[in-house]
Amino acid sequence: MKKTLIVIPAYNPGNEMIHYVDELVKKGYQSILVIDDGSKAECKHIFKQLDQNKEVTLINHSINLGKGRALKNAINYFLNMPNLEQWTGMITVDSDGQHLVSDVEKLAKELEANPTTLILGARDFNSKMVPFKSKFGNKLTKTIFKLLFGKPIKDTQTGLRAIPTSIMHHFIDLDGERFSYETDVLIKTVRELIPIKEITIETIYIEGNSETHFNPITDSIEIYYLLFRNFFKYISSSVLSFIIDILIFQLVFNLLGPISAAFRIALATISARVISSSVNYTVNKNIVFKSTKNISYSMWRYFTLVILQLTLSAVLVYLVYSVTGYQESAIKIVVDGILFFISYRIQRVYVF
Repeated sequence: MKKTLIVIPAYNPGNEMIHYVDELVKKGYQSILVIDDGSKAECKHIFKQLDQNKEVTLINHSINLGKGRALKNAINYFLNMPNLEQWTGMITVDSDGQHLVSDVEKLAKELEANPTTLILGARDFNSKMVPFKSKFGNKLTKTIFKLLFGKPIKDTQTGLRAIPTSIMHHFIDLDGERFSYETDVLIKTVRELIPIKEITIETIYIEGNSETHFNPITDSIEIYYLLFRNFFKYISSSVLSFIIDILIFQLVFNLLGPISAAFRIALATISARVISSSVNYTVNKNIVFKSTKNISYSMWRYFTLVILQLTLSAVLVYLVYSVTGYQESAIKIVVDGILFFISYRIQRVYVF
């Protein structure tokens, strides 16, 4: 039977962590990695006692570097172990007592059965015991995640995760030093088309989640920045293309000289759109989505999407105007705004 590494990043834990680790050991887990993430002096006796346990390996951070850094150091530790083929992977567990050992066992079984799948321990956020800020935060985050990445995940903020050995290397160099790192793991998993499986676990909040070190302002800003990072790049790419389109249109229109206005407008429009869309394709492929797909695969899909988007925009604006009689420009703003977001999803999933 293969071995599983249990990873517990800890910052100022309580004494109950000692009993928790003892319970893991009693259940047969012989490889437990504890990261002391710069805890205060009053907590050092906890780590000193844990370090006396032969099943525990202790890593010390001299200062608090954040949960993300602790997890990345754990992955680095794991990937440098000998005989990796003997390990199923690692399971990350929070140090605040929210994850039952029985739930750790659930994920361990799933990890054994699904060696290429990221396993998430999913809590029930409809439970009455969940604090309002936790319930609201998770529901907002999972809604945004689904809209931007097309993947429904019930618990985007869970710290109980099983990562198989086969996919571990994807997560060692991601952004985020604190809680946002776990969000970036989900983003990377979706981008790499790695399967995700959620296992229902007990929903435990001790004293209204008072032990959490999650900062609702700074950590939320980091998480939502990661979620919207690519979309912001996509918006910037579109603005750049729009500016180029206007400039090329004006340049070509002026250079054509004294010919019919209709011909000048048509040629200037086509020239501007070809150049601006080519720039948009190049920026989206190399900067926004960082696609490794070959040009022949993505280019025809991209320009097919451009043509369909233009056609659909014209048709929808006309139809809505015919039915409602509203101002054309106002209708176009709404229609193009919706198509803009849909185009982002299509480019992320099917083009790049």
